[in-house]
Amino acid sequence: MKRPAIFIDRDGTVNEQMGYINHINRFVLLPGSAEAIRLLNRHQYLAIVVSNQSGVARGYFPIELVHEVHDYMERSLMREGAALDGIFFCPHYPGGKVSEYSKACDCRKPRTGLIEEACRQFAIDMPGSYVIGDHCTDMELAGNSGLKGILVKTGYGLGDLKYVLPNHPHQPFHVAADLLDAVRWIVRRGPEPDAGTNR
Repeated sequence: MKRPAIFIDRDGTVNEQMGYINHINRFVLLPGSAEAIRLLNRHQYLAIVVSNQSGVARGYFPIELVHEVHDYMERSLMREGAALDGIFFCPHYPGGKVSEYSKACDCRKPRTGLIEEACRQFAIDMPGSYVIGDHCTDMELAGNSGLKGILVKTGYGLGDLKYVLPNHPHQPFHVAADLLDAVRWIVRRGPEPDAGTNR
């Protein structure tokens, strides 16, 4: 049976926006993130992180650090009773310094490759799914994928809301204070017959 998924941006949404996380000590969960993911678990939503990590291609840190950070993130969440169903990230960037990852790709948000990969691995009810993030590219990813986008005011959210999104073609379907506020809104709203649109 298909389940709806909540595609969650990482930096600025799950954890504090620190720029590039080039050391494990720079990874700090935002308050309420674990509670939000527990709520998704309890209500049978797939909790899937989708993240651009171009620092790999730029030569700022090795891909092994990204995996280390994700292991640490999962352990930190699990200590609070929260479980992610999947983590998908893009290490690429055109013109990067590391030739293996220096390329145009289909997985760098706002392109839809990360969500397509998640759909290959999970049975996802796309009309009932959402994208949550702190950046206009997350809202564009939602639009490109036929999903509803929720902008959170953490990370880059407040700045994008004030300066970028007023003239952006992909508007958030909803604006929330943070990840927990967004998830609570989704759970309260429940399934909708018009799910899968992005206004």
